[in-house]
Amino acid sequence: MYENSILIKEFKSKDKTSDVLPKIFASILKTYTIENLYYTKGPGSFMSIKVSYLFLKSIAITKNIDLFASDGFAFNQNSPIKALGTLYFLKKNGKIQTQKLESEKIVPFTLPKNLDKTLFSTNCEPLYIIPAL
Repeated sequence: MYENSILIKEFKSKDKTSDVLPKIFASILKTYTIENLYYTKGPGSFMSIKVSYLFLKSIAITKNIDLFASDGFAFNQNSPIKALGTLYFLKKNGKIQTQKLESEKIVPFTLPKNLDKTLFSTNCEPLYIIPAL
């Protein structure tokens, strides 16, 4: 949760995205007035990305607020993101691709103390890097 682009509250859970988003937002909507929504549109778990997008897009429509998105590399120091097995997502020269890596240190996603809104755009559809099987 950001106020005037400054991080004021962080929510963490190990639950599934589909289980935790409604709970967190029920609490948020009781306490705060939301002006905009910002999220990472991938790459990552297809199901989590889809659930997040549909949930947040629904809130944006029903509350008449703007939804903005960025890729996840903005929140892990542009480090590889685990895809599947030894396959990782990498961002090189602005392009996201997959590559096999034998052992890669995963840099955890962290929320910045100050939200840089220039990292986000209104192009909010999920990033699907790996084709569906």
